[in-house]
Amino acid sequence: MSDVLLTHAYFLAEDEKEKKINRPYPTLGLLYIAAYLRRSGVGVEVFDTTFATFEDLCRRLEAGGGVLGIYTVLMTRRRVLDIVRYAKECGWTVVLGGPESANYPSEYLARGADVVVIGEGEETMAELLPALSARGPKRLEGVLGVVFKDESGKVVANPPRPQIRNLDSLPWPDRAMVDTHRYVRHWRAHHGMGSVNLITARGCPYRCRWCSHAVFGFTHRRRSVKDVADELEHILETYAPEQVWYADDVFTIHHRWLFQYADELKRRGLKVPFETISRADRLMKEEVFATLAEMGCWRIWIGSESGSQRILDAMERDVTVEQVRWACQAARRHGIKVGMFLMWGYEGETLEDIEATIEHVKTAMPDEFLTTVAYPIKNTPYFDAVADRVVLPKAWEEATDRDYRIRGRHSRAYYQAADRWLRAAVEAARLESADPEQSRLKAEEADRHRATLMSLAQEVEA
Repeated sequence: MSDVLLTHAYFLAEDEKEKKINRPYPTLGLLYIAAYLRRSGVGVEVFDTTFATFEDLCRRLEAGGGVLGIYTVLMTRRRVLDIVRYAKECGWTVVLGGPESANYPSEYLARGADVVVIGEGEETMAELLPALSARGPKRLEGVLGVVFKDESGKVVANPPRPQIRNLDSLPWPDRAMVDTHRYVRHWRAHHGMGSVNLITARGCPYRCRWCSHAVFGFTHRRRSVKDVADELEHILETYAPEQVWYADDVFTIHHRWLFQYADELKRRGLKVPFETISRADRLMKEEVFATLAEMGCWRIWIGSESGSQRILDAMERDVTVEQVRWACQAARRHGIKVGMFLMWGYEGETLEDIEATIEHVKTAMPDEFLTTVAYPIKNTPYFDAVADRVVLPKAWEEATDRDYRIRGRHSRAYYQAADRWLRAAVEAARLESADPEQSRLKAEEADRHRATLMSLAQEVEA
């Protein structure tokens, strides 16, 4: 029997949208904690829910009690609560961690969780597990980085734990604890290439008003070039993926590190295709794109969010529209595809801002773009700014932060029309030279979607 069972609450079979995309990755946070605890002599088991069912997990919970650690993210709230309820029925002590429970510790404690870990989990779990064994979940005074209910039922939030300064001191995520080969095969079957994820740093120092920093705060801590190159070499030797995904928040934030890492990979003869995420302002050098291309980068994802500088400034993005456009053009010069993230409905957005975004995407012409409607995440400046107008139209247990409505904002149908307008307008621009007639038809379609949006302009969230 292990000392702790770690799991999460994401079931691929239950996610209709992701089943169409089919790009799952294992949860690195759990695998980092598993590796750290095992090195400390703790017996650890990981139950990976991605390819399993809720019933599979229930059978494992029925097999024996102990300490259950669950990683929580915004989209898995309902299933996390299902797991908590069943685990408690089976006699488990339940510990939650991750950004979602960090934003709602009292709510999760009220619904059966025993402890919520705030921030990084490695050192906290190593101290928490013996404390639970010796004192139980209601007497955790002195354990930094946890929230719990004391013997009187009062919610107690202990002081935060200092963040881990030297990331090289951590063992690599223990990918052998889950069936990583299955992820690679799944990717290969659906996309013709297997993929493995890794990170080179923790945290993001930027202060975009809508972004949550619930786990790593506003820090940026880098692993050494050698440590990352060693891990990459291990991944390639063990799993032989055709590509990797650097899952950093801002991969190119530190140019000197990037150049040194590229030199180290070249010295070792390592070159593997990869994609990653960055910010346009940290891509503003031809040398950066040349280095990325030489390393094997085939796609870079850029957070553009809006084509209106006024909205970008309101978001406190510290990025300009011109920087995004330059980065898109530079990527093409170096043979790198561009993915772009866009956001509708940020506070104060007008029709003119939507039009500016559409013109911006037509000008930048990314290879792919994804859109979302701005939603207020708890404990962010954006949430605080609209808190007096935030409405949750369903029970908290059945909702996520994506379900929040903001009184007075345009309807969801309005933003759906904006999305259709954008996609038709961009397609018309793509076809303008190659197929003028199809371009004309797409432009007419874009005009119809614009008219629909205008007709919905008076509909607002109540």
